[in-house]
Amino acid sequence: MNEQVRSQVDIFLSLITVSLIIFADRFSKIYFSDLLSLGESLPVIRNVFHFTLVHNTGIAFGLFRDKGVVFIFIPIIAVVLLIFNIYYYRDHKALSPVYVVAFSMILAGAIGNLIDRIFYGYVIDFIDLRVWPVFNVADSAITVGAFIILLKCIPYFSK
Repeated sequence: MNEQVRSQVDIFLSLITVSLIIFADRFSKIYFSDLLSLGESLPVIRNVFHFTLVHNTGIAFGLFRDKGVVFIFIPIIAVVLLIFNIYYYRDHKALSPVYVVAFSMILAGAIGNLIDRIFYGYVIDFIDLRVWPVFNVADSAITVGAFIILLKCIPYFSK
């Protein structure tokens, strides 16, 4: 595949990944915000998996709660850097479609949570595994994307 076509495929793959994750994130947050009251929990598997509506004013896992505007600027910077990274390295032969999807997952998660922070002043979380802080689809996308990148980078660290 020539470089121009590969670049277009990567951009298309990125846009599809970002769009699907943002849609799933927004839809799920709206759905559970309408279904549950703040703090209300709906057990799926009692004491293992619940849906619990939480408003997170901190960063990941509720750390640094109520620190205000800082948590709008940090994700904006992250989004800009991720877009630059995807765009800049799109012609790089070593950048596989797996990297494009992984970076796009992180980008989509950052955008999904940024939307909440801008419009509500907090992030809507609802997935409750009882042994982990409550999280959402955007958080999952960020975590899975970062994990994929880590797995792809392990061979480079072992040299």
